[in-house]
Amino acid sequence: MRFRHPDGTTVHLAYCSNVHPAEDVDGVLAQLDTYARPIRERLGRDRLGIGLWLADDAALALDTDPSMLEDLRVRLATTGCEVVTLNGFPYAGFHDEVVKRKVYRPDWTEPARREHTLRLARLLTRLLPDDVEVGTISTLPLGWREGFDAARTRAAVDNMAGLAEDLAALADDTGRRVALAVEPEPGCRVETTTQLAEVLGDVAGPHLGACVDLCHLAVQFEDGPTAVAGLGAAGVPIHKAQVSAGLRAEHPGDPAVRAALAAHADSPFLHQTRERSGGAVRGVDDLPEALAGGLPGEEEWRVHVHLPLHHSDEGTTRPELEASLAALVGGPTAVTAHLELETYTWGVLPEGRRPADAADPVDGLVTGIAAELSWAADHLTSLGLTELP
Repeated sequence: MRFRHPDGTTVHLAYCSNVHPAEDVDGVLAQLDTYARPIRERLGRDRLGIGLWLADDAALALDTDPSMLEDLRVRLATTGCEVVTLNGFPYAGFHDEVVKRKVYRPDWTEPARREHTLRLARLLTRLLPDDVEVGTISTLPLGWREGFDAARTRAAVDNMAGLAEDLAALADDTGRRVALAVEPEPGCRVETTTQLAEVLGDVAGPHLGACVDLCHLAVQFEDGPTAVAGLGAAGVPIHKAQVSAGLRAEHPGDPAVRAALAAHADSPFLHQTRERSGGAVRGVDDLPEALAGGLPGEEEWRVHVHLPLHHSDEGTTRPELEASLAALVGGPTAVTAHLELETYTWGVLPEGRRPADAADPVDGLVTGIAAELSWAADHLTSLGLTELP
């Protein structure tokens, strides 16, 4: 889905395919027919944006077998889908029974991360629509924080800067620019946009910048408009934004609220939890730890659980999302051109947050993602953007 910003920028809206468990090429092809085509048809659009997730095995196969890559290009065309961004954060195993901290490996100190990301970049230059010259790849914020001393931080940033040079060479060869977008996340070496600006320093530019996840911003109690302005002032371009909402508990000491929170606790994913008290943000690495007394529970909690955007109850950070989205694309200029919905948690959400027809898992997921995209499209038009036919 494409939108025209008043300044003339084409803003792309996509949903991220990391919600689907496929980790080989056959699985990636199948999910386009099983999910993407029905979502597009449910929306009544001729074109659907996909933020494609390619596990390393799939990426390697596509990079080394031109016929496989051509099959993917044809399938994207026949299902009415287009790719301008890839989610390069999960390397593999994103739908394992237990994911937790495994999603942060390999980190940016390890050669495998740079090799994987460059492989994705080569693929993206071949997958971009003919009329699009810039693609983006979101990636993890260096790695999980434990053990990340100054030396490892320097090594990770050097690897990112080296990849940016590789991407510049790739642009010279292909005429298409791919930008790496680093995504701050609670618990990682880079948790906030302020830390990202400090870490990237003068290496940020057209091939290296930020991916702003609006759930992560809210969980860290960052003010979205301030964060967007701060990255701009620091010279860090926002190449991509993930439009996602987190879990909010205004009264975490209330037994009913704690019971609702506990419904999210048994999950394969980490649910980093934060509480702001006296101007300071305190945090634990997972929701069960918070519920067991790891946080005081005296002030509002925000939890890293990606919730459906179209759910407007008080238990989400959607107000913060809307303020951040206005700062990104609601002003006189578009700060970013790539927006990706990343609700990968549909399969582990409590029943009350799943689609009404979730008895059929496929149709339920199609219904849910279509509803999110419809909400996002309506919200973009309310900000003054015009959907392109």
